[in-house]
Amino acid sequence: MKHLKQYTLLFILLTLAAIGRAQIDTNRITAHPRLLFLKNEEERIAQMVKKDTTWEKVHNSIIEESEAILSLEPLQRALIGRRLLQVSRESLRRIFFLSYAYRLTHKKKFLARGEEELLTVSKFTDWNPSHFLDVAEMTMAVSIGYDWLYNDLPAKSREVISKAIIEKGLTPSQEAKYNGWLRGSNNWNQVCNAGITFGALAVYENQPAASVALIERAIKSITIPMKEYAPDGNYKEGYSYWGYGTSFNVLFNNVLEKIFGTDFNLNSQPGFMQTASFYENLIGPSGQPFSYSDCGGIEGLQPAMFWFADKLKDPSLLYIEKKYLQTSKFNVKSNRLLPAVMLWANGVSVKDIKEPAQKIWNGKGGNEVAMMRTSWWGGKEIYVGVKGGSPSVSHGHMDAGSFVMDANGVRWSADLGMQQYNTLESVGLDIWNMAQNSQRWEVFRYSNYSHSTLTVNGQLQNVKGNATVVKNSTDPLNTNTVLDLTSIYNKDLQKALRGIAIINKQYVIVRDEIETGDTACVIRWAMLTPATVTAINGNQAGLTTKGQKLTLFVNGLPGVVFKTYPTDPPHSYDALNLGTTIIGFEVTVPANTAKTLEVIMVPGEENIAVQKSSLKPLAQW
Repeated sequence: MKHLKQYTLLFILLTLAAIGRAQIDTNRITAHPRLLFLKNEEERIAQMVKKDTTWEKVHNSIIEESEAILSLEPLQRALIGRRLLQVSRESLRRIFFLSYAYRLTHKKKFLARGEEELLTVSKFTDWNPSHFLDVAEMTMAVSIGYDWLYNDLPAKSREVISKAIIEKGLTPSQEAKYNGWLRGSNNWNQVCNAGITFGALAVYENQPAASVALIERAIKSITIPMKEYAPDGNYKEGYSYWGYGTSFNVLFNNVLEKIFGTDFNLNSQPGFMQTASFYENLIGPSGQPFSYSDCGGIEGLQPAMFWFADKLKDPSLLYIEKKYLQTSKFNVKSNRLLPAVMLWANGVSVKDIKEPAQKIWNGKGGNEVAMMRTSWWGGKEIYVGVKGGSPSVSHGHMDAGSFVMDANGVRWSADLGMQQYNTLESVGLDIWNMAQNSQRWEVFRYSNYSHSTLTVNGQLQNVKGNATVVKNSTDPLNTNTVLDLTSIYNKDLQKALRGIAIINKQYVIVRDEIETGDTACVIRWAMLTPATVTAINGNQAGLTTKGQKLTLFVNGLPGVVFKTYPTDPPHSYDALNLGTTIIGFEVTVPANTAKTLEVIMVPGEENIAVQKSSLKPLAQW
């Protein structure tokens, strides 16, 4: 066994060394355009648009938005707090759209405005390297425009633009004070390596040796965050940051493939190709995402999903994207990567996108989650997403044990998601310190007080704890997941297990089994909801929203009474949480005592008999 471990370690080191060398074949770096969308590939897109009205709609949306961009004021170098990121992202949106529009229509107005956008940002004093995401996205924006429009740009403009890519993008990336992201394991690494690589490839003829060195550096560095997908495809930063980090990782992999004919073994990194299934399962039948950690709003059409579906030859990965295509939710005002979907869709037809067979997804890794559903779409589905993991992960919240729940097409148990960082940084809060006593945990949305989980003795969850999935069942009549939360509450509890089950496709059980230590504990069970609490009758409560009804009742705890807790911001810097309520109850558990908290949630108007056989210890689940 010892020798096997040594050989395994040697193999890993040799593999990493091979990836680090990257074997760049510079003979494959052709004339412009070379980034993503090669010469003469316009006809393939044109045929796709001609043959399928769905892709015609997406294409027309991009062209129409490009027309709208023509009337916008030029961008200015204006920071919000310490970030230029909003300008970089808008630049990427404008240039990506305009460059696509020009290559597909050959209309000079798109070329002219694209050149104007490129020259405008190229003349900024810098691209704000102190917050390097700003540089990365701007470098990608300018590189795409420079490359796609290269053959029709005046020589003088090409000189200004290429110089900006080098001096404002590539050069700062080589300075130690700006490139800590090279060693990072989160989205920063993916985004920054992608942006700089696009820049290095765009200006390759200006500085061949330097460009190759940057590309080789990026191929080696980006394997660090890619390891985080192992073993199952779980992305520890959640829904919104999957849309960010993974999308740029796909852009990175794809640009290398298109030029060099190889992915340098990046696509085969454990878990990476499975991550599309993770992302698809994050959306419930309500259309809302499982919004744990720093999650923003609904992303809408996600171009990277089409790349994964094409690579894996699995159109079912696009089942959620199909809904966006059918409802024209293209988000042209905010989806800066939208043109990439036309590059990656490969003509897939909506009629070929079928419902996935998988109804439960469980992902091991740095921030474990599980998602369960009775079916994918139709109106009566039940969906539950349950969160394990640790508050200490990148963009993490104290949300271990929390859950979201959909039934009858609406969301009942919810998560508030992120608060805009600048609103907190502007008042001096240190929200990036993940220590137990950090100011981060004073923010209402970040603490366990705002989540659908347990709070013990009014204390924060343990930052160093890590809740893991200990078992689950795919039985369609008893679909469940059990989490071990003990390390999250080990200051107060000797044991904490949480199980969530969907029984007979009709109702949900949340069962907590806890054991106290040498002191008594006050346990608060809570569920944050956007629904209206219409009735409380002791251990039973009624909720309504959008014409639907949910009944909650506590089983086996005599004398327990539901109550509501406000979600009003406790501090002036906290975001408003309008239209939400926390419903729950409190129990006092004596020292050295085992106690079970069991809540049954029944959706709909009809009387559903709760099966006694479903009310059993977690050991029997």
